[in-house]
Amino acid sequence: MKIYSWNVNGIRAILKKGFLEWVANEKPDILCLQETKAHPDQLGFELTDIDNFQVSFASAEKAGYSGTATYTSIKPTKIQIGLGEKRFDREGRTIIHYYPNFVLFNIYFPNGKASKERLAYKMDYYYYLLDYLKTLKKQQANIIITGDVNTAHREIDLARPKANEKISGFLAEERKWIDQLLELGFIDSYRHFYPNKTEAYTWWSQRSGARQRNVGWRIDYFFVSQPLLKNLQAATIHEQVLGSDHCPISIELIF
Repeated sequence: MKIYSWNVNGIRAILKKGFLEWVANEKPDILCLQETKAHPDQLGFELTDIDNFQVSFASAEKAGYSGTATYTSIKPTKIQIGLGEKRFDREGRTIIHYYPNFVLFNIYFPNGKASKERLAYKMDYYYYLLDYLKTLKKQQANIIITGDVNTAHREIDLARPKANEKISGFLAEERKWIDQLLELGFIDSYRHFYPNKTEAYTWWSQRSGARQRNVGWRIDYFFVSQPLLKNLQAATIHEQVLGSDHCPISIELIF
Protein backbone atom coordinates (compact mmCIF):
# COMPACT_ATOMS: atom_id res chain seq x y z
CA MET A 1 0.00 0.00 0.00
CA LYS A 2 1.37 3.42 -1.02
CA ILE A 3 0.20 6.54 0.80
CA TYR A 4 1.30 9.95 -0.47
CA SER A 5 1.05 13.42 1.02
CA TRP A 6 1.60 16.75 -0.73
CA ASN A 7 1.02 20.39 0.10
CA VAL A 8 0.05 21.50 -3.39
CA ASN A 9 -0.24 25.25 -2.65
CA GLY A 10 -3.50 25.42 -4.60
CA ILE A 11 -5.21 22.40 -6.14
CA ARG A 12 -6.40 24.39 -9.14
CA ALA A 13 -2.88 25.68 -9.76
CA ILE A 14 -1.31 22.22 -9.51
CA LEU A 15 -3.82 20.85 -12.02
CA LYS A 16 -2.13 22.99 -14.68
CA LYS A 17 1.30 21.59 -13.79
CA GLY A 18 0.86 17.93 -14.62
CA PHE A 19 -0.87 16.82 -11.42
CA LEU A 20 -3.17 14.25 -13.03
CA GLU A 21 -0.30 12.77 -15.03
CA TRP A 22 1.75 12.48 -11.85
CA VAL A 23 -1.11 10.68 -10.06
CA ALA A 24 -1.49 8.30 -13.00
CA ASN A 25 2.23 7.52 -12.96
CA GLU A 26 2.63 7.11 -9.20
CA LYS A 27 -0.61 5.20 -8.63
CA PRO A 28 -1.04 6.02 -4.93
CA ASP A 29 -3.56 3.97 -2.99
CA ILE A 30 -4.26 7.02 -0.85
CA LEU A 31 -3.29 10.62 -1.60
CA CYS A 32 -3.51 13.35 1.02
CA LEU A 33 -3.37 16.97 -0.17
CA GLN A 34 -2.98 20.11 1.88
CA GLU A 35 -3.45 23.80 1.15
CA THR A 36 -5.98 23.07 -1.57
CA LYS A 37 -7.32 26.66 -1.42
CA ALA A 38 -10.65 25.71 -2.96
CA HIS A 39 -14.16 24.52 -2.18
CA PRO A 40 -15.18 21.39 -4.14
CA ASP A 41 -17.91 23.44 -5.85
CA GLN A 42 -15.09 25.42 -7.50
CA LEU A 43 -13.47 22.32 -8.99
CA GLY A 44 -14.13 20.54 -12.24
CA PHE A 45 -14.90 16.84 -12.53
CA GLU A 46 -11.27 16.11 -13.40
CA LEU A 47 -10.41 16.80 -9.74
CA THR A 48 -13.59 15.56 -8.06
CA ASP A 49 -13.90 12.33 -10.09
CA ILE A 50 -10.42 10.93 -10.61
CA ASP A 51 -10.69 7.32 -11.78
CA ASN A 52 -10.82 4.74 -8.98
CA PHE A 53 -10.70 7.34 -6.20
CA GLN A 54 -13.22 8.41 -3.63
CA VAL A 55 -12.45 11.96 -2.48
CA SER A 56 -13.18 13.85 0.73
CA PHE A 57 -12.73 17.60 1.09
CA ALA A 58 -12.35 19.85 4.13
CA SER A 59 -12.69 23.46 3.03
CA ALA A 60 -12.02 26.70 4.84
CA GLU A 61 -14.81 29.22 5.36
CA LYS A 62 -12.41 31.86 4.04
CA ALA A 63 -12.24 31.70 0.26
CA GLY A 64 -8.98 30.62 -1.34
CA TYR A 65 -7.42 29.62 1.96
CA SER A 66 -6.12 26.46 3.64
CA GLY A 67 -8.12 23.28 2.94
CA THR A 68 -7.37 19.57 2.64
CA ALA A 69 -8.43 16.70 0.38
CA THR A 70 -7.98 12.94 0.68
CA TYR A 71 -8.24 10.72 -2.39
CA THR A 72 -8.55 7.01 -1.64
CA SER A 73 -8.88 3.89 -3.77
CA ILE A 74 -9.46 1.84 -0.60
CA LYS A 75 -12.94 2.16 0.84
CA PRO A 76 -12.85 3.70 4.33
CA THR A 77 -15.16 2.40 7.00
CA LYS A 78 -15.71 5.93 8.30
CA ILE A 79 -14.86 9.48 7.20
CA GLN A 80 -14.65 12.36 9.64
CA ILE A 81 -14.18 15.96 8.56
CA GLY A 82 -12.57 18.01 11.30
CA LEU A 83 -11.74 17.41 14.94
CA GLY A 84 -15.10 18.59 16.28
CA GLU A 85 -13.71 21.95 17.41
CA LYS A 86 -15.15 24.84 15.36
CA ARG A 87 -12.23 27.24 15.71
CA PHE A 88 -10.00 24.70 13.96
CA ASP A 89 -12.53 23.04 11.69
CA ARG A 90 -13.61 26.32 10.09
CA GLU A 91 -10.19 26.45 8.40
CA GLY A 92 -10.59 23.02 6.77
CA ARG A 93 -7.41 21.59 8.23
CA THR A 94 -8.29 18.02 9.16
CA ILE A 95 -9.68 14.92 7.45
CA ILE A 96 -9.74 11.58 9.27
CA HIS A 97 -10.28 8.30 7.41
CA TYR A 98 -10.89 5.06 9.27
CA TYR A 99 -9.78 1.89 7.52
CA PRO A 100 -9.91 -1.75 8.71
CA ASN A 101 -6.18 -1.70 9.57
CA PHE A 102 -5.52 1.90 10.63
CA VAL A 103 -6.81 5.46 11.07
CA LEU A 104 -5.34 8.13 8.78
CA PHE A 105 -5.15 11.83 9.68
CA ASN A 106 -4.56 14.22 6.77
CA ILE A 107 -3.68 17.59 8.32
CA TYR A 108 -2.64 21.03 7.17
CA PHE A 109 -1.23 22.35 10.43
CA PRO A 110 -1.42 26.12 11.03
CA ASN A 111 1.48 28.40 10.15
CA GLY A 112 2.62 30.65 12.99
CA LYS A 113 4.74 33.17 11.12
CA ALA A 114 2.14 35.85 10.47
CA SER A 115 1.62 37.09 14.04
CA LYS A 116 1.71 36.21 17.73
CA GLU A 117 -1.98 35.41 17.46
CA ARG A 118 -1.42 32.90 14.67
CA LEU A 119 1.45 31.30 16.58
CA ALA A 120 -0.86 30.92 19.58
CA TYR A 121 -3.51 29.41 17.30
CA LYS A 122 -0.95 26.97 15.91
CA MET A 123 0.11 25.87 19.38
CA ASP A 124 -3.54 25.53 20.45
CA TYR A 125 -4.16 23.26 17.45
CA TYR A 126 -1.05 21.24 18.25
CA TYR A 127 -2.13 20.50 21.81
CA TYR A 128 -5.80 19.97 21.00
CA LEU A 129 -4.68 17.33 18.49
CA LEU A 130 -2.29 15.76 21.00
CA ASP A 131 -5.13 15.36 23.53
CA TYR A 132 -7.36 13.99 20.76
CA LEU A 133 -4.71 11.39 19.88
CA LYS A 134 -4.23 10.38 23.52
CA THR A 135 -7.93 9.57 23.69
CA LEU A 136 -8.04 7.83 20.32
CA LYS A 137 -5.04 5.62 21.15
CA LYS A 138 -7.05 3.99 23.91
CA GLN A 139 -9.40 2.53 21.26
CA GLN A 140 -7.19 2.42 18.16
CA ALA A 141 -3.56 1.27 18.15
CA ASN A 142 -2.79 1.85 14.46
CA ILE A 143 -2.70 5.55 13.61
CA ILE A 144 -1.00 7.45 10.77
CA ILE A 145 -0.65 11.23 10.81
CA THR A 146 0.48 12.99 7.66
CA GLY A 147 0.63 16.47 6.27
CA ASP A 148 2.37 19.82 6.40
CA VAL A 149 3.28 20.19 10.08
CA ASN A 150 4.88 23.62 9.49
CA THR A 151 7.73 22.82 11.90
CA ALA A 152 11.19 21.38 11.34
CA HIS A 153 11.97 19.05 14.21
CA ARG A 154 15.75 19.09 14.56
CA GLU A 155 18.70 21.04 13.20
CA ILE A 156 19.27 18.33 10.61
CA ASP A 157 15.81 19.13 9.21
CA LEU A 158 16.57 22.56 7.81
CA ALA A 159 19.44 24.13 5.93
CA ARG A 160 20.00 27.10 8.25
CA PRO A 161 19.00 26.17 11.80
CA LYS A 162 20.91 28.90 13.67
CA ALA A 163 19.42 31.66 11.53
CA ASN A 164 15.89 30.40 12.20
CA GLU A 165 15.92 29.66 15.93
CA LYS A 166 13.61 32.63 16.61
CA ILE A 167 11.39 32.09 13.57
CA SER A 168 8.09 30.21 13.74
CA GLY A 169 8.68 26.84 12.20
CA PHE A 170 11.77 26.20 14.29
CA LEU A 171 10.87 27.65 17.68
CA ALA A 172 11.72 25.62 20.76
CA GLU A 173 8.06 25.30 21.76
CA GLU A 174 7.06 24.05 18.31
CA ARG A 175 9.86 21.48 18.23
CA LYS A 176 8.97 20.37 21.76
CA TRP A 177 5.49 19.46 20.54
CA ILE A 178 6.99 17.03 18.02
CA ASP A 179 9.05 15.58 20.87
CA GLN A 180 5.83 15.03 22.80
CA LEU A 181 4.15 13.40 19.81
CA LEU A 182 7.04 10.95 19.57
CA GLU A 183 6.89 10.34 23.33
CA LEU A 184 3.22 9.44 22.86
CA GLY A 185 4.36 6.52 20.74
CA PHE A 186 4.59 7.90 17.20
CA ILE A 187 7.53 7.37 14.85
CA ASP A 188 8.87 9.87 12.33
CA SER A 189 8.82 7.45 9.39
CA TYR A 190 11.51 9.20 7.36
CA ARG A 191 13.97 9.37 10.25
CA HIS A 192 13.22 5.74 11.06
CA PHE A 193 14.87 4.79 7.77
CA TYR A 194 17.29 7.72 7.44
CA PRO A 195 18.26 8.89 10.94
CA ASN A 196 21.32 10.87 9.84
CA LYS A 197 20.50 11.91 6.28
CA THR A 198 21.21 15.58 5.67
CA GLU A 199 19.86 17.98 3.03
CA ALA A 200 16.55 16.09 2.95
CA TYR A 201 13.89 18.77 2.67
CA THR A 202 10.24 19.04 1.64
CA TRP A 203 9.71 22.82 1.43
CA TRP A 204 11.72 25.63 -0.09
CA SER A 205 11.05 29.37 -0.05
CA GLN A 206 10.02 30.70 -3.45
CA ARG A 207 12.50 33.53 -3.02
CA SER A 208 16.16 33.70 -4.04
CA GLY A 209 16.30 30.38 -5.86
CA ALA A 210 16.16 28.45 -2.59
CA ARG A 211 15.03 25.22 -4.23
CA GLN A 212 17.75 25.26 -6.85
CA ARG A 213 20.31 25.71 -4.04
CA ASN A 214 18.46 23.24 -1.78
CA VAL A 215 18.11 25.74 1.04
CA GLY A 216 15.05 24.04 2.48
CA TRP A 217 13.13 22.70 5.45
CA ARG A 218 11.68 19.25 6.19
CA ILE A 219 8.25 20.20 7.50
CA ASP A 220 6.07 17.51 5.88
CA TYR A 221 5.84 14.20 7.74
CA PHE A 222 4.36 10.76 8.10
CA PHE A 223 4.11 9.84 11.76
CA VAL A 224 3.05 6.24 12.42
CA SER A 225 2.13 4.72 15.76
CA GLN A 226 4.57 2.16 17.15
CA PRO A 227 2.47 -0.97 16.33
CA LEU A 228 2.60 -0.06 12.62
CA LEU A 229 6.39 -0.22 12.45
CA LYS A 230 6.21 -3.91 11.52
CA ASN A 231 4.11 -2.91 8.50
CA LEU A 232 6.25 0.05 7.41
CA GLN A 233 8.41 -0.78 4.40
CA ALA A 234 9.63 2.57 3.07
CA ALA A 235 9.49 6.34 3.49
CA THR A 236 10.43 8.65 0.63
CA ILE A 237 10.83 12.35 -0.10
CA HIS A 238 10.09 13.03 -3.79
CA GLU A 239 12.17 16.18 -4.08
CA GLN A 240 12.36 15.94 -7.87
CA VAL A 241 8.59 16.52 -8.24
CA LEU A 242 7.85 20.17 -9.05
CA GLY A 243 4.63 22.17 -9.13
CA SER A 244 4.47 23.49 -5.57
CA ASP A 245 6.83 25.04 -3.03
CA HIS A 246 6.56 21.66 -1.26
CA CYS A 247 7.36 18.26 -2.76
CA PRO A 248 5.39 15.06 -2.16
CA ILE A 249 6.33 12.50 0.48
CA SER A 250 5.21 8.89 0.74
CA ILE A 251 5.29 5.73 2.79
CA GLU A 252 4.76 2.09 1.83
CA LEU A 253 3.03 -0.40 4.12
CA ILE A 254 2.33 -4.12 3.94
CA PHE A 255 -0.69 -5.68 5.66
